[in-house]
Amino acid sequence: MGCLVAAFPVFPLPVVGNSGTKADVRWIRANIAEGALLRIAVYAFDGATMFHLAVPQMVFDEVARQGLADWKTVLFSDQEGAITTAEGYRLGEVKGPEAAEEADVVVVPSWFDDGRVPSESLRQVLQGAHRRGAPILGLCLGAIPVADAGLLAGRGAVTHWQAFDSLAARHPDVPLDRSVLYIDHGDVLTSAGTASALDACLHLVRARLGAEAANQVARSLVIAPHREGGQAQYIEHPVPERPTDDPISRLLEWALGRLGEPLTIDRLAAQAHLSRRTFVRAFRAATGTTPAAWIRARRLDAARRLLETTDLSIDQISADCGFGNAVTLRQNFAAAFSTTPTEYRRRFDARVG
Repeated sequence: MGCLVAAFPVFPLPVVGNSGTKADVRWIRANIAEGALLRIAVYAFDGATMFHLAVPQMVFDEVARQGLADWKTVLFSDQEGAITTAEGYRLGEVKGPEAAEEADVVVVPSWFDDGRVPSESLRQVLQGAHRRGAPILGLCLGAIPVADAGLLAGRGAVTHWQAFDSLAARHPDVPLDRSVLYIDHGDVLTSAGTASALDACLHLVRARLGAEAANQVARSLVIAPHREGGQAQYIEHPVPERPTDDPISRLLEWALGRLGEPLTIDRLAAQAHLSRRTFVRAFRAATGTTPAAWIRARRLDAARRLLETTDLSIDQISADCGFGNAVTLRQNFAAAFSTTPTEYRRRFDARVG
């Protein structure tokens, strides 16, 4: 089963988080030996939009601009030369398919929803990359060429909602999920329409480099921080820009400062001065998830930051983040991230170096 992320509206977020320059530098030293060099090939073609071509380059190149790791993107096509975007701009210096043959990750940023099939060159590139273990990202309509290459047969996938029916008819052996932003199988990732490509790209940053690195990239680009998979969709520190007298907006800010305390639905409803039933309905309308799921996700966010940037014991982190004990933290951590707190700290400890 892949990593599933259910969709709901993205709200503008304030800048919140833990990002110290010294910790960032130490984090780089700790992880530079763990595949910090990454070559990413992005497929460019006549008729591609500037936005879809820009998203993976913007996110992945920001990793290098922030000094987090040596990630490099390159545009490639069926033949070396230039392509013309949907907006009429001509992009030169596009590499040939051989550039993708040397890549660690291959991205198809979009495609057409008019029935046309990808070139044999692109199919061979995708199949070859998959055979050698390079992850494939099919962003938005880019899921179509990935499916055409035979890489999604019998596997859950997602694409732009307007293309669901056509993709289902074209590949009835590919189970499509309309409720998610992206699905990551490890070797193949597909994302829903347009802006969800940002989420998928930040997901790859986090999977490779850790939560703090993904958060730093998101802050630098002034976009919503990475939205975690495997559970109902919500944004890290999702405090929507809402009127200052809005009870849910005030409550979210209040709760973020009290994650170590008991935060029952009754207490949250009382703090918002709403009945329990009205509160639950208003909370879901504002955040797209339940109060319990939101609190659990925020506590996991806090636990990851403490694991990355402090030497606090697992027991202390469990208490500080509101899990009560290490067993509960481990259970929730494993369910959300398929790893243990100890293993996560070993991989992403910013204090090493």
